Amino acid sequence: MANKKLSKGKGAGSSPGKSSDAQGDGVSFSPSSIRRFSREVLAEFKKIVWPAKKVTAGLTGFVLVLVLIMALYLGSVDLLLGRLVAFILY
Repeated sequence: MANKKLSKGKGAGSSPGKSSDAQGDGVSFSPSSIRRFSREVLAEFKKIVWPAKKVTAGLTGFVLVLVLIMALYLGSVDLLLGRLVAFILY
């Protein structure tokens, strides 16, 4: 019984996520595969739902205000800690 080998099924020992058929295939840069790739990219771009201009402007403004607040906060903490360290050392 200890000498019995267990069968693991098709593709045993191969990398997870890869089929046994795709292991020998290389990347093809033929004109037909490039055209097919371009068509697939365009099809995916058509599926994208872009936000409205007003939403984009509002979110951009929010990000800029948040960055300004964070910069002021971190700058003031850095200034205070720098003065505290200088006070302790000198």
